[in-house]
Amino acid sequence: MSASINILVGSMTGTAEMVAEDMQAKIGEVSDHSVEMMLMDDLDASVFDRDGVFLIVTSTYGQGEVPDNALDFYEAIDEAAPDLSDVRFGVFGLGDSTYGETYNFGGKLFEDLLTRCGARIIGERSQHNANGAELPEEAGVVWIQEWIRLIDTTDVAA
Repeated sequence: MSASINILVGSMTGTAEMVAEDMQAKIGEVSDHSVEMMLMDDLDASVFDRDGVFLIVTSTYGQGEVPDNALDFYEAIDEAAPDLSDVRFGVFGLGDSTYGETYNFGGKLFEDLLTRCGARIIGERSQHNANGAELPEEAGVVWIQEWIRLIDTTDVAA
């Protein structure tokens, strides 16, 4: 049985949302996983009660923060510190390496927060660089195919 994939999106300018939409379409093309994309605007920790695995697609904003639409969600999880030991997740972060010390911190912050709450990451956090040659949506479509392979070959419920 294939896992449901819940894509949670943090975005300031819409780029992360566009990447997530392309990932959602690719998942539908290459797998039998059901997939739902949700903007982080009105989410809270209860979203992790959903079945399946989670994919955080987020940009980085300001001085290495999560985007505005993800801030309340991030802070609610940080404050509640729920037990997420049954949660498996991946992270596709977007950033710009010209911001040196805070490059791709939006994704890093979510990875750190979820692992502190007991969740386990599937694969490694992706760090797309807006300063590079590859478009974020192209990088996302390539990355998601490998991530799906990891889901399919890993016992995500373990």
